[in-house]
Amino acid sequence: MKLEMTGQMRLEQHMKLAPHMIQSMEILQLPILALQERIEHEINSNPVLEMVEPGNSEETETTVQESTPEIEEKDLVVSTDNDKVKDFERLENLDDDFKEYMSQSGSMRQRIYNDEPDKKLEALNNTAAPSQSLHDYLLEQWRMIEANEPVKTAGAAIIDYIDEKGFLTVRLEQLHNKDKHEFTIDDLNNALAFVQKLEPTGVGARDLKECLLIQMSQGSRDMSFESKLISEHMEELLENKLPDIAKKMNCDIEAINHAIENMSKLDFSPGLQIGQDRNHPIIPDIIVEASEVPGQYLVRLADTNLPHLKISNYYSKMVKDETVNEKTRKFLQENMRSAQWIMDAIEQRKNTLLKVAQTVVKYQKDFFDKGQLYLHPLPMSKVADDVGVHIATVSRAVSGKYIQCSWGILPLRKFFSGGMEDTDGNAVSWEAIRGKLQQIIDEEDKSKPLSDDLIKKKLAEAGIDGLARRTVAKYRKLMNIPAARFRKKY
Repeated sequence: MKLEMTGQMRLEQHMKLAPHMIQSMEILQLPILALQERIEHEINSNPVLEMVEPGNSEETETTVQESTPEIEEKDLVVSTDNDKVKDFERLENLDDDFKEYMSQSGSMRQRIYNDEPDKKLEALNNTAAPSQSLHDYLLEQWRMIEANEPVKTAGAAIIDYIDEKGFLTVRLEQLHNKDKHEFTIDDLNNALAFVQKLEPTGVGARDLKECLLIQMSQGSRDMSFESKLISEHMEELLENKLPDIAKKMNCDIEAINHAIENMSKLDFSPGLQIGQDRNHPIIPDIIVEASEVPGQYLVRLADTNLPHLKISNYYSKMVKDETVNEKTRKFLQENMRSAQWIMDAIEQRKNTLLKVAQTVVKYQKDFFDKGQLYLHPLPMSKVADDVGVHIATVSRAVSGKYIQCSWGILPLRKFFSGGMEDTDGNAVSWEAIRGKLQQIIDEEDKSKPLSDDLIKKKLAEAGIDGLARRTVAKYRKLMNIPAARFRKKY
């Protein structure tokens, strides 16, 4: 068998993205809060990138730097004649020159020496301390419980298996086997009784039924009727079979409804009272306001809190200075190139996002005039053609962005959806159909709630014909609307 090596030429096309293109796509996709964090990171990591302080123009700063007098550098030798007057004068001049240099070296030094507030320090001081977890909160209470050592050990093991909602996630028998019989089953049962008396009330329950019973037994109100209702008829209550329950308990439905109202004030997830994750605030990226011209809208970016960036004049002059060594100049040039890329990417993000928002408002004008029922189908490809960009660019531009208008703060992606034609031949979006479905259910007679077939007929009467019953059921489930028998009010 003969082995040999041969060479050949082949022409191929490959798509390669330059680093600044990748950075531009990342910046475009960031919501405004994430963009602020990214800018802070760039300022901290890139020495040539600076923020333009409000009220200070770049020209004024350049003029100040160019007018700085040159101080001749000499060796400082303290003489012993004339009471050292000249030497102390030179020391004062050096001190003045140092202060002048520090005033030109960036906004951070300006804040320090002008006694201006440090924004990062203020943010740290105003940041809330991390909330205590439910596990730590329970252990802190458990240390105060007086019991023998096996029960104390069993209780600590039980707390380890309580989830964030406050429920015990394992059976006591499993817990006993897992811990190699350091305590008995009786110790576990005694410990569980202690744990279920800890705060928040209802913690340590093994299911919802036990959780509600614990809260009713430890509450200040007399809830004996509600306890009997939960203990004996929990399954029927979940099935909304109130007439059957009333017959078995020999009471009227009104009493059961009153008991349900009382139980609605109980906590179904008591553990979430402790150490809840705070929701992050939603800050809109786009603001749509009614114009002075009737029927017109003004679209603007909500980026007033974004810092304005510039390249440091000090380092710009330094990179042109031939006396600076080549390694330092190369380092500065790379950072200046990176700084220019980030500034260009931010500017491109502003232009693209504004054009996309203006196009959305143009096509969805009926929504801004009349509300969700008048939302039209709008594919991203249509907006991409109008703006003159790729559809992937539009997808990145609307990702995680919110728009503020007279109807509230809404995700920008909400305005892009498919749809169907109504009986009049007009395009209706799926969002508008869901809005109409919600309106029909809100207006129904709760004593005789509408089935999915009747909802389908109501939609057809409103001009939305051709929907299958399973499509109505799918949208109802997506909107967390229960079936008709669970919506019935007795």
